[in-house]
Amino acid sequence: MAKTVGIGHQDFGTIQENNYFYIDKTDFIKKWWENGDSVTLITRPRRFGKTLTMSMTEQFFSVKYAGRGDLFEGLSIWEHEKYRNLQGTYPVISISFANVKQNSYEKVRYRICQILMNLYGEMRFLLKGDLLTPREKEYFERISETMNEEDATMSLYYLSSFLYKYYGKKVIILLDEYDTPMQEAYVNGYWDELVSFTRSLFQSAFKTNPYLERGIMTGITRVSRESVFSDLNNLEVVTTTSEKYADSFGFTEEEVFASLDEFGLSDRRQEVKNWYDGFVFGRYTDIYNPWSVLHYLDKGKAGVYWANSSSNSLIGKLIREGNKEIKQNLEGLLGGESFRVEMDEQIVYGELYTKRNAVWSLLLASGYLKAVCTEYAEREGHWYYSLALTNKEVQVMFENMIRGWFAERDENYNDFIKALLSDDIRAMNYYMNKVALTTFSSFDTGNKPSETAEPERFYHGFVLGLLVELAERYSVISNRESGFGRYDVMLMPKKDDDGIILEFKVQDEEEEMELADTVKAALRQIGEKQYEAALIERGVPEKNIRKYGFAFCGKKVLIGGET
Repeated sequence: MAKTVGIGHQDFGTIQENNYFYIDKTDFIKKWWENGDSVTLITRPRRFGKTLTMSMTEQFFSVKYAGRGDLFEGLSIWEHEKYRNLQGTYPVISISFANVKQNSYEKVRYRICQILMNLYGEMRFLLKGDLLTPREKEYFERISETMNEEDATMSLYYLSSFLYKYYGKKVIILLDEYDTPMQEAYVNGYWDELVSFTRSLFQSAFKTNPYLERGIMTGITRVSRESVFSDLNNLEVVTTTSEKYADSFGFTEEEVFASLDEFGLSDRRQEVKNWYDGFVFGRYTDIYNPWSVLHYLDKGKAGVYWANSSSNSLIGKLIREGNKEIKQNLEGLLGGESFRVEMDEQIVYGELYTKRNAVWSLLLASGYLKAVCTEYAEREGHWYYSLALTNKEVQVMFENMIRGWFAERDENYNDFIKALLSDDIRAMNYYMNKVALTTFSSFDTGNKPSETAEPERFYHGFVLGLLVELAERYSVISNRESGFGRYDVMLMPKKDDDGIILEFKVQDEEEEMELADTVKAALRQIGEKQYEAALIERGVPEKNIRKYGFAFCGKKVLIGGET
């Protein structure tokens, strides 16, 4: 009989004590210990087992769990006598920044200090007797939510020394979700203040700490060394493209198929593979998203579980406000293509809007893209990545995100689609102007908005909207050419619909007195370049091909047609 799937449990002991469904990942302990790295930073997408792995590691090593070998009996780590003797023998400091999501530096600093205060509260047994000097006890008592920055940033260092005095062994420090407050700091505008604080905290805990045995940090992103880890030259960074621990997070295909067999779902293998396979960690090309797989085992049906389990607002904002190249690449990704890009896996939050390919680094780290292959150009000194959407679940998430760009304000976009399909030019003009008026600004960068940039950003996003909304009836094809404000789109019917050609142009006021002149220029260009040839070649009768010119001037749009 299959075990109960306990959704959302991140405490290893709770899972084991209640005999909940669990895929054995305890071999991570052995791999990590034998690698011997001083401090390891492991980045993985959210809900890939990072917190559960940290809980497992704490309960294996911590003296608080001495004599709790029963939690590991029957698991791979317990097969090794050496490791059975290690269980419960080290002082462990374990903290998490997962819930540090406040919208100001003062609130974040207060929350981190609160976490540190609670940690010290659990260790008050250290105050008994004469183990600590009067000055050390005085420092211990100063730890509070409102402590000064010097005391806060040295708190893990001093706690390590106190535990070393008590147990006579160096400590293991586990810091889960280290980058959660950093993402919030970037979004809410207090990045520099937080980086200064965390850099000092991390240096004292993980670099200049003689009482540290080993350390692990986990997060979603690899924040640039220059901003946070400038002094941590002892850091071993393990990203999704690294070979280390590649099968320790997420489920391998073998593990997923065995789980489906256990739950009597063997005939669902292909469906689960289509939806949740596709993550690439190191040399493993068939890693499954565990959050969605667990939901599938529990509910017996496919759905968007992982991709909707937290806010994607930053991702959506970066893509919506991104340049034409970002939108063009997303268009190709949604069409099942991959693209090659020069990229650095380090995330420099301050450059997300200005550095050309920073958004792809964030999408890769977050799990929305996979690296189909990577190659190092030695002559150039750069890494190149071939990127594709991870799986069907991620594709559905992006499609829903694009729909939200237009639907979040009103229903005019859907009305425009209906008018386009019915060849109602008057209604197309009415609704397109209302859509443009309400959505132009959201497609601009927000930093340096300009009237000339807005149409280009808008219609690249508009094409993505067409691709999503008409996917069942049309293949949406763009020729990817973009001169001054021009972009060509072809709607290739999948069944018996008309073929549709759209030509976008920004008014050249030196040559075109009226928007109507720009419409005529757009239609003339369709004819001169014989865009209809591709439709005719695919069997669409010439009489069933519709042509439209879209003319932009600022936030005004005029649409004209030719049939």
